[in-house]
Amino acid sequence: MFTHVMIGSNDLERSRAFYDATFTALGGKLGKSDERGRLIYDHEGCRLMITRPIDGNPATAANGGTIGIAATSPDHVRAWYEAGTAHGGTAIENPPCERPNGVFVAYLRDPDGNKLTARTKTTR
Repeated sequence: MFTHVMIGSNDLERSRAFYDATFTALGGKLGKSDERGRLIYDHEGCRLMITRPIDGNPATAANGGTIGIAATSPDHVRAWYEAGTAHGGTAIENPPCERPNGVFVAYLRDPDGNKLTARTKTTR
């Protein structure tokens, strides 16, 4: 359904450090910059792009928004969480855990305040 998700950042190098760490913890690749300076993360046909706002105003996080990132195992979720908190992310909600609906999740805010979750189904 979606081709990509674009979020804003006030410091692209800080964002690069955070997202490079969290996506490689999930087995993904390092981000690339395009000709406009945007960071691009591609994985299995999905794309996350990070940019400075084109209107020149500061980037702000979506109030009520969450970006969900697929992980392949609870160990990947834990690695994502640890990499994120080590690279400027803020732990929010519960530590990585299994939820009653059978998913293993972790939540972070990136250095610009965007709310993220990594999740995977658990085997029961």
